[in-house]
Amino acid sequence: MRRYYCDVLGRVWHSPFSVVFILVLLVAPVVLHPQCLDFKPPFRPQKELEFCVMYKEFGCCDFAKDQELMSKFYKIMDNFDYYGYANCAGYVQELLCQDCSPYAAHLFDAEDPSTPVRTIPGLCPDYCTQFWTKCSSTITLLSDDPHLAKLKPDQARFCQHLELDDVDYCYPHLLRNQQLTQNLGRVQSDSEGCLQLCLEEVANGLRNPLAMVHANDGTHRFFIAEQVGLVWTYLPDRSKLERPFLNITKVVLTSAWEGDERGFLGLTFHPDYKYNGKLYVYYSVEVGFDERIRISEFRVSASDMNMVDHGSERVILEIDEPASNHNGGQLLFADDGYLYIFTGDGGMAGDPFGKYGNAQNKSALLGKVLRIDVDDNERGPLYKIPPDNPFVHEHGARPEVYAYGVRNMWRCSVDRGDPLTKEGKGRIFCGDVGQNKFEEIDIIEKGRNYGWRAKEGFSCYDKKLCANSSLDDVLPIYAYPHKMGKSVTGGYIYRGCEYPNLNGMYIFGDFMSGRLMTLQEDRQTGRWEYHEICMGMGLTCAFPGLINNYHQYIISFAEDEAGEMYFMSTGIPSATSPSGVVYKVVDPSRRAPPRQCHYDPLPVRVKSKLLKFKPQETLIGVEEPTIVAESRPTESYDWLQELIDHLGVPEPYLTTPFPVTTTTTAKPPKHPRRKGRRKKGKHRTATAPEPQDGAVRLAGEGHGLGDRGRVEIYANGEWGTVCDDLWTTKNAAVVCRQLGFRYALKAAKHSEFGEGNNLRILLDDVQCNGTESSLLDCKHTGIGTHNCAHYEDAGVICGNSDYVVEV
Repeated sequence: MRRYYCDVLGRVWHSPFSVVFILVLLVAPVVLHPQCLDFKPPFRPQKELEFCVMYKEFGCCDFAKDQELMSKFYKIMDNFDYYGYANCAGYVQELLCQDCSPYAAHLFDAEDPSTPVRTIPGLCPDYCTQFWTKCSSTITLLSDDPHLAKLKPDQARFCQHLELDDVDYCYPHLLRNQQLTQNLGRVQSDSEGCLQLCLEEVANGLRNPLAMVHANDGTHRFFIAEQVGLVWTYLPDRSKLERPFLNITKVVLTSAWEGDERGFLGLTFHPDYKYNGKLYVYYSVEVGFDERIRISEFRVSASDMNMVDHGSERVILEIDEPASNHNGGQLLFADDGYLYIFTGDGGMAGDPFGKYGNAQNKSALLGKVLRIDVDDNERGPLYKIPPDNPFVHEHGARPEVYAYGVRNMWRCSVDRGDPLTKEGKGRIFCGDVGQNKFEEIDIIEKGRNYGWRAKEGFSCYDKKLCANSSLDDVLPIYAYPHKMGKSVTGGYIYRGCEYPNLNGMYIFGDFMSGRLMTLQEDRQTGRWEYHEICMGMGLTCAFPGLINNYHQYIISFAEDEAGEMYFMSTGIPSATSPSGVVYKVVDPSRRAPPRQCHYDPLPVRVKSKLLKFKPQETLIGVEEPTIVAESRPTESYDWLQELIDHLGVPEPYLTTPFPVTTTTTAKPPKHPRRKGRRKKGKHRTATAPEPQDGAVRLAGEGHGLGDRGRVEIYANGEWGTVCDDLWTTKNAAVVCRQLGFRYALKAAKHSEFGEGNNLRILLDDVQCNGTESSLLDCKHTGIGTHNCAHYEDAGVICGNSDYVVEV
């Protein structure tokens, strides 16, 4: 059924935006960029509009703005008699209501900072001619722009002035442009169904940030934990307190080597923290010659709400760790008020401990989900066993066990439930890291067996155990193979207010591959539908403060007190490398109505110096307009070079320039900061010599810039591509050094610079230490031997910045 609306003038409208706010993940024919005059995405008004009814379902006006435009309309029309009203009221209403268009920023040229915002929207020539012919007398009432008043007598010049450079967006033709309207308000997808989202940088300079939590005390502070044993306090304005909230670095067991799984691993606040000041931490510790995981209770200082009383520590539980890996690390309080502890299976490979492994042994605390009661523990035992724990009465089983068969669950979360219906509330989602084939996502249920080591994902790992009829394991809701990623990082079901389209999406990632992914439940079938998340390219993320790139190693996910979603990642997965960044997840296609998500944080008494947040990350792939006061024909401001100078964190071993190695690729230009970066050279007519084995070149989307592109290597008489499995900045450094650059700024994956489908894949599983002369000198599976596809073609971004992070 088509919907029609009557406006205040009694005319009938058909709204092209009437139903587009409903989330349907369809493939958009073009990359859309709806944007309001406040430089934010459009929204669905909470209260139905009465004046600009054509945008009542989706646009840029709330009820207050709609009433303001209506008042302006009547003020203008009071200047006309009946015939003037009849001829011009419709035009005046339409022009005023373009403030509410989802493309208002385009219509009013508000996207370009080098031009003033228009006072009358961009009009299509035919419509402008009709408007001028009938209602030119309204021009000075609609606009106080003296230039428009000067052009008013000349129809041709007036309409030429109102034309837009991008004719697709002129009014009213954009209403009939299906490419701009049919997917408006939906999460945009590329041709392969990859969701186009954006990010906002929230914090940086962190050393392996692996937890970000809030205290649920109304202050809207967030606390970020580093692997070394420091927890920092951040205020709602993202300023950081100079003094740490918690510092137990002297007792936390960890090291600087990349991939060390030991350290400060988890943090959670008691549900009644506002009143009892209790919090709980999970960390690795060395006792004598033994390594253990320790669960401790702390209290906040009585004299400083932003500092823990370090003398208040009480050890709740300690568990021996037979190996240095698979340490678990998640702590959380579920809706039942009990503390849940997620332990790893003890380490090594294949859970080799005992006859069936730790995970299947209910008398062991490793490889489990534990549930304990820490309320009212000031006297007597530090924790009690909830009476409904499933194995309380089973002989030989530890009463703390809530679920078992767990390998190494890394990051779990509690679903807040649908904001309106509360559907899904209380479910616990976990990512369980696999052995050598599959990663999985589970929903935790009381007393259930999650299969390890009998199963890995949906497949059998220990065939003998897998065939045991008494296994009775629960299957994951989703599992993915190691070609997609090799270490899952569990996430959250989005239940925030700001981005309604994301409601119900489980967003998670993979530490090794850097993939961001979503699952969404089909309530009719119970199946979970998978989509990958790609960073929005083109203009998709061209909003103030948004970026479209992140560091590869996704460590953890988080939820703030208001329910908005974040994740933490780093460029160097070492506990001592300050390359960790916290990102907020943003949907650029639709936001909540203004003021719907407003909250007033409770005041915070600050006794420490505040460090103002300074963003470091940059939007890439968008050529931003720059205003230049004076310019010479031979010089130009090179915004791209400035972006490259500040983009990414180079590896610490690249502290001095490398000598330029001659290859068959074109020599990159010299490195002036502002000029000459992309000059074109003359083509030589002489035949180029045959490349040597190991030579590299950059190709694909972006290679014309000289410093980035898909990596192609020459070997055995042919050019070919490199698979991104195990692709790191050390591998990229070898390529960039060959091309004459000092640093590798990014090891690009997932065919970021396009697929080299016309070439063979020549290298896979490349592992370099960063000093080799070519990729052929690194470890790899052999020339032409691979187990991947072109959607995994590797790429690089190189640069000559002298900024180096000291580790």
